[in-house]
Amino acid sequence: MVVFESLLVANRGEIARRVIRSARALGIRTVAVHSSVDAELPFVAEADDAVELTGSPAQVYRDAHQLLDAARKTSATAVHPGYGFLSEDPGFAQAASDAGLVWIGPGTEAISAMGDKVAARQRVAAAGVPVADGSAGAVASEESAVAAAEQVGFPVMLKAAAGGGGMGMAVAADAAAVRIEYGKVSAFAQRLFGDQRLFVERYFPHVRHVEVQILGLADGRVIALGERDCSVQRRHQKIAEESPSPAVSPDLRRRMQDAAVLAATTVDYRNAGTVEFLLDQDTGEFFFLEMNTRLQVEHPVTELRYGVDLVSAQLRIAAGADPGFDTETATPTGHAIELRVNAEDPKRFLPGPGPVTEWVEPTGDGVRVDAGYAAGTVVTPFYDSLLAKLVVHGGDRQQALQRARAAVAGFTVTGPRCNLPFHAELLQHPEFVSGRYDTGLVARMRP
Repeated sequence: MVVFESLLVANRGEIARRVIRSARALGIRTVAVHSSVDAELPFVAEADDAVELTGSPAQVYRDAHQLLDAARKTSATAVHPGYGFLSEDPGFAQAASDAGLVWIGPGTEAISAMGDKVAARQRVAAAGVPVADGSAGAVASEESAVAAAEQVGFPVMLKAAAGGGGMGMAVAADAAAVRIEYGKVSAFAQRLFGDQRLFVERYFPHVRHVEVQILGLADGRVIALGERDCSVQRRHQKIAEESPSPAVSPDLRRRMQDAAVLAATTVDYRNAGTVEFLLDQDTGEFFFLEMNTRLQVEHPVTELRYGVDLVSAQLRIAAGADPGFDTETATPTGHAIELRVNAEDPKRFLPGPGPVTEWVEPTGDGVRVDAGYAAGTVVTPFYDSLLAKLVVHGGDRQQALQRARAAVAGFTVTGPRCNLPFHAELLQHPEFVSGRYDTGLVARMRP
């Protein structure tokens, strides 16, 4: 089925390869864009056409003008933004639509509504989705932040109203800490997101980070495809995910999925998205965290459990078609685990770029590797440290753990620093093996 003649993939690395693979299966011609330092990466060679972007390698994937110009020059008819970069930028989505391109993602109104965390909280709360106690809106000064924190009750989290991905937040245990962190987080948010607004939210010391995959279909319905547990994090950044969550009962799963569908429905959501929740380990309550209006890094976990292709579904939905599978009968099976293989020190998680001299991927039943690099390529310091995603699927969690251990042992990356030794340790750690862990697990492993 050809849903578009040609697709511009406005991203790089493993997600660009991932999109190209699904587009090719649908008979779609693909166009890659790349910085000067990415010219030799696999995604460039695998596309039908490629355009080199000029300028600073760190910035070119955010240059909307160049991206749209590349689409025009190559006669692309649609654009897939992947994740990161401009994937949740409503201005880019609108510019792409204005240029006559089909945007593979939700509408600009949904992106804007969910991109502002303060507005998103207020919107979903009004619809009945549970949210944590917090300030009524953005706090405009240190003193207003202190006042809001005292009303909510310490400890609290100061969070940037814009942005996402676990960036732009700090925990404050008392009023003095609020005053110290307010300026830091506000300055960071302004520098990274161009928006210094913050809000205050109750902080939960023992939580799971659980997210629900949703699809807004072309016919207006929104469906949920289970949950993923993303609680293994370093510095609020995910490094391992699994599905189903060991902490979620069938009844809780139903309620979380219903809440996710409700949140998406409030913005008339179309295409793939993820609603993220915090699950309080102490009380069993869950609260809306944010909505990612794009494909998630960890989407393969859901694909393996449900036997679906979410990128193909994105392309089909954007074309006004069905998602390519029966939404009434889609049923998850077994257990899936994803490990993010990063070019970083496995002890302190500091980035370690460099040339890849050896790259050997594991194989075997239930093993999948989505990689952005190969032997002979170079990991540069300009981008996120993600090298590949190692994903395994088993009949149950025990089998998935066994397959993950074998796959990590069979994965060789030589040259840049690599966190594979951390994953080997994680897969043997008693807390993780038991399934009774929270977002503080990595901090306990690396005190």
